[in-house]
This record gives sequence, structure tokens and C-alpha cells, in this order.
Amino acid sequence: MQTSRRAEASPRSGIREMFDLAASYEDVISLGIGEPGFQTPPHIVEAGVKALREGHTKYTPNAGIPSLREAIAHKMSDYGLNVNGENVMVTTGAGEAILLSLLVTTDPGDEVVIPDPCWPNYFGHAAIAGTNVKLVKTYEEDHFHLRAESIESLLTPRTKALIINTPSNPTGAVLSRQELEDISRVVLKHDLKVISDETYSEIIYDGRRHVSIASLPGMADRTIVVNSFSKTYAMTGWRVGFAVGDSNAITQMAKLQESVSSCVNASAQQACLAALRGPQDCVKEMVEGYRKRRDMLLSGLQEIPGISCLVPEGSFYVFPSIKGLGLSSREAAMKFLREARVVVVPGSAFGESGEGYIRISFCGSREDIKEGLNRLRQAIKN
Repeated sequence: MQTSRRAEASPRSGIREMFDLAASYEDVISLGIGEPGFQTPPHIVEAGVKALREGHTKYTPNAGIPSLREAIAHKMSDYGLNVNGENVMVTTGAGEAILLSLLVTTDPGDEVVIPDPCWPNYFGHAAIAGTNVKLVKTYEEDHFHLRAESIESLLTPRTKALIINTPSNPTGAVLSRQELEDISRVVLKHDLKVISDETYSEIIYDGRRHVSIASLPGMADRTIVVNSFSKTYAMTGWRVGFAVGDSNAITQMAKLQESVSSCVNASAQQACLAALRGPQDCVKEMVEGYRKRRDMLLSGLQEIPGISCLVPEGSFYVFPSIKGLGLSSREAAMKFLREARVVVVPGSAFGESGEGYIRISFCGSREDIKEGLNRLRQAIKN
């Protein structure tokens, strides 16, 4: 069948490409995909099972069950957002929330500014929405932090939206309040809408605190905050995310979801409600586990010639430079897969500025990280 130009134009994620390539090899250690090595906490699992037994197997409202929407709104107060359930929509993962956000903030032919490097799914979302991408470069010497002046230099009359991601996937950069205030001034000056991907908001290290741009003066009504239960609660397979924003934008997004997926799985929503209402010690324990894995990985990478790495401020990825190896990022990733049976993701998958880097995930087991480092070291030695 001849497929549409829209489908042909939608790029494949380089993360998933490496994931699929690895399936043809045996004895592979994956340090590529952002899949928490922890299991979903037991009290959340039990809530999901209980929901199924109690008959939560029917359709829910398009925007999600009211109790979960209210619980999410309450959680947002931790980040300085004063919202209620009408400002919240439950989605099938953060990815759907970002796509729907683009669909309600831009029209075909409009421009969206996206940081480079970035989560590659943004490119697919923009292609589906018919939105033209303008990449704002970030640099290692600036710790890959997004700068307001760089954003402003790209703007044209057709620029309608900006995507920001803090903490960042793939770089681990965490934007400070001052940096976000600088960005907000550009947004207000040029009447932009912001899609703020805050999926890793709880996974931050070394005493830093997450700041949501929506909490800054003048930004609440022009920002859609996107988040997810996947990373915070190790619930990737449950597929539940959410969007928080202006009630009119949320209403329009819910209307679109009616035609896309109708609603999110009912029992999964009940499990997420238990996640928010239950003890949060599990989150703190997982984040501390990630910090220890981060430090272990960084220590090991420092011993490998040709590789250098910044300390990630958040998320569970490192983004080391492999420029000293004399290989492109894809060549390096394929070398590590073929010769070491270790999966990493080429930096080029995350945008032009990702060339010369690879992304390594440290959310798996300590044993896999240790063995993966040994294999990488041997592959480079050979």
C-alpha cells in the first residue's frame, strides 16, 4: 500500500532503532532505553489489581477520572502551581500529552522551537501535527542549558510554541529559576505558548530543586505542563501521563483525545491515584538508587580513554562525549553493540547537537552497569 506523506515524514526514534537492532544479538546488556530497573511499588500494583476486581474495566471520562485529576492538581502545588481538576487531563503516557499539546497550540505550517539535543519523539510529534521544527542548540561547555537569547534569535512571525524539557533527556540538564525567568521574558515578549516536559521532575540530584516555568508570573495561562507516572513510580508499562494547563486548552485536548484513544485504562488510573495518595518513600529510595548508579557509572567512564562526561543534574542518563574515539556517534554505538554486546544510543538520534556523544542510561541494575563498563572498556582497548 502507498502510505501518506505524513507517515513517511514521521521519523523513527533512534532509541527504538537501537532497541530493535539489539534483538538480533545474544547476551546483550542494555544501557540504552530509559526503563527503570525497579519494579512498580507493591502498593500501587495492589491498587491496580483491586481496581480490576472491583470492576474498574469500563470507559472513563475523556480527560480522566475526577479523583485522579484532583490528586494531580494537588501534586502540582509542590511546584507552585495553583490549579484544580479542570486544569488536568490524564493521557496515555507523556508522549500523547505532548502531541495533543502541539495540536492545540499550533496549526499546520506554524513553527515550534525545540532544544537540541532533545527526546527524539518531539520530531515525530511535530511531523504528525504538521508543525515546522526550529532547533535551538545547546552546548557541552554550557552544560547543555537552554539559553533565552538563543531561543529569541530563532523566532519568526510563524513561531507559535516552545518545548522545554527540564530535567533533560538526554543531557540531564536542570534549568534554574533564573534561566526559566529569562526564557519566560522571551515567551511573554513574543506571545509564545510553552509545552514544558517535566517527566523527570522528581529525579534530581545534589540538592537541586525542580522549578516549573508555569509557576512564574504570567506563564500559567500560556504553559501546558506535561508529566508522567512512568519514571517517578517505575510505571512505564502502565502508560499513564498527564497534562496541566489552561482549562480551555485542556478541554480542547480532551476533545481530541476522544478521537485518538477515548480515555486512559481505567484500572491504571486507579493505580496512579494510589501512587499519588500513598507513601512517597519509594520515590526517594529509587532516586537515591539512581544517584548511586550515576556516580558508579561516572567513575567507570572516567577510566575509559577517549570518553569524557559531564555530571548529570537530573534524569537517569549520562551524555558522554566520544569525540576522543575518532568515531561518529552511530559508529561508536554500533561498535559497542557488535563488539561488546552493550546497547547505548547514538547522540545523533537526539538532534544535530548530539553528534559526538552517546546516551547511556543508569536506571538499570548495578550489575548491568558494572558489566557494561567492563565490556565498553575492553571494546575500546581492542
